[in-house]
Amino acid sequence: MEDDAVPGPAKHAPVDRDSKDSKKSTPIPPGGLMKAVVRPGAGDNPQSGNQVIFHCTTRTSEGVIVESTRPELGGSGEPIKLVLGKSKMIRGWEEGLLTVPKGEIAMLKILPEFHYGDPDCPVSVGEDFPKHEILIFEIEMLEIRPVKVITDEFGVLKQVLREGEGFETAREPYEIKIWITGSVNGEVFFSHTKGNPFEFCFGKKEVPVGLEKGIGTMTKGEKAIVYVTTQYLTPSSAIPDLPVTSGEVAFEVEVVQIIQVRDMFGDGRVVKRRIRDGVGEFPMDCPLQDSTLRIHYKGMLPNEGGKVFVDTRNDNEGGEPLVFATGEGLVPEGLEICIKLMLPDELALITCSPEYAYDKFPRPKLVPENAQVQWEVELLSFDTVKDWTGYNFKEIMDDATKMRTTGNRLFKEGKFELAKAKYEKILREFKHVNPQDDNEGVEFAQARTLIQLNVAACEQKQGNFRKCIELCNQVLEVNPCHSKALYRRGNAFMGMGDFDDARKDFEKAKMASTDKSSEADAKAALSTLKRKEQEANARVRKQFQGLFDKKPGELSKETLEPREVAENSARSEEQQPEEIVNPPSSLRQRMKTIWNAGRSLWRGQRCVILWNHGLVGI
Repeated sequence: MEDDAVPGPAKHAPVDRDSKDSKKSTPIPPGGLMKAVVRPGAGDNPQSGNQVIFHCTTRTSEGVIVESTRPELGGSGEPIKLVLGKSKMIRGWEEGLLTVPKGEIAMLKILPEFHYGDPDCPVSVGEDFPKHEILIFEIEMLEIRPVKVITDEFGVLKQVLREGEGFETAREPYEIKIWITGSVNGEVFFSHTKGNPFEFCFGKKEVPVGLEKGIGTMTKGEKAIVYVTTQYLTPSSAIPDLPVTSGEVAFEVEVVQIIQVRDMFGDGRVVKRRIRDGVGEFPMDCPLQDSTLRIHYKGMLPNEGGKVFVDTRNDNEGGEPLVFATGEGLVPEGLEICIKLMLPDELALITCSPEYAYDKFPRPKLVPENAQVQWEVELLSFDTVKDWTGYNFKEIMDDATKMRTTGNRLFKEGKFELAKAKYEKILREFKHVNPQDDNEGVEFAQARTLIQLNVAACEQKQGNFRKCIELCNQVLEVNPCHSKALYRRGNAFMGMGDFDDARKDFEKAKMASTDKSSEADAKAALSTLKRKEQEANARVRKQFQGLFDKKPGELSKETLEPREVAENSARSEEQQPEEIVNPPSSLRQRMKTIWNAGRSLWRGQRCVILWNHGLVGI
């Protein structure tokens, strides 16, 4: 029998009531519910959201016992447990139980339309149940708990004894240290309240799943009782001897420390484990935005017995910390993304795979290739970069130029995502800039256009050709003859295999060029375009070799698969590191690429090609 159910035929299922029942908001009229106190209780009445635990004996108006929880009256002895305002129950209990304090015995006389005789009653009873008679419910309130419902089935509840501090709670794969005592009906079966705190890792089935769910809602310093029913009392390695019970198990828990363990990408490549708590509130007091950080760190090789390859406290003159600005690619990527989630004075251990450590960053002498590394990092302090509030126009443009220069450096280093972040930050801040005269307006417009094209260049380098085209279009809407925008968009079209549109843009860029370098860029692009078209034609000829030797109506033994064309194209372009060519993203684009490249071959021919099990005439 479930904890929240009435024994016998009247099942009070622990499921939320249907909110569309309008009668719930209508008070029961006089005479529909009457109460008589048999024995007064003590303390306050329960409130909505409280769990009430009570014995109940149901009688007819003639005194015939219908059902009871009391063992001397044929019941199981297990009291009813309901959460007011959440558990399903008869309307008479919804209002009547709110008037019964702890220890009180009361008689609730309820008319049929306000108990099981109500056609909309959410609680079902058997056919033999006298639901159309006046019923008298003898209630003895045993306990009132101010609980929080953790699971929808009311299988896990939490009663807070002492509030904790902060907002951070534990979750997989966090580790946590607690004091804990487990009991059933007041009898202790497990206790760990002395020595070193009880410690376990979330998600490893080290404690029952219901207990883990309850502790997962607690903050540091919080003390609470977690009530777990049998369905959530799963086997566990850290608490192996769980009691066998049909009721609930109460775990009194006090959170000593929450050890934050963050798998940054969810695949184990970069994992941050907090060793010592920092100062402040997570994540509000972390250097999430661009900041200047001061850290001490020690680099180690876990696969070489923890060999240390750098230690700022020993290696730097005077033990000076490392000072650097985030968002500028000055430290390995894995190190920076973890430090941005640290609090001042926090000590953390960061484990990082090669690709986020030194595979794409200058490698220290003692670090071999493809080496996994660990950094033990202490964040001493940080200063957040100031925004432009209070700056005049010249100061704003000077700061924007510095940020753009940093972005340009990152772009040249191949760190396109970081460069794009710098450029996009400038564009966000530009939304709040209002030039005061024509000269400022011209300077501002030119700077904004330049940054938009820089973002477009980043998108192109990352293979995001459509985004690149969209950004260039924004510039060309204002200035249709902007040579840089035409050149950039032409490169994006070329990357997509749209050679005709690319040629148009390069020709326009050459004509619109106002300086020799831009004209030279356009000419070079046209030369590259010509070479790519020739290579594409060669690939198509190879794929269609023998096709045009067939008589009309005959099928060539050589068939062209779009995926194969794209893969061959990509392999060919890999030999040109200065260009970025991605396979077309859809069959339509692939067909367009093939058509543009092979149009001259097909012109004047008449053939039939078997394509995806269908005949297509050309």
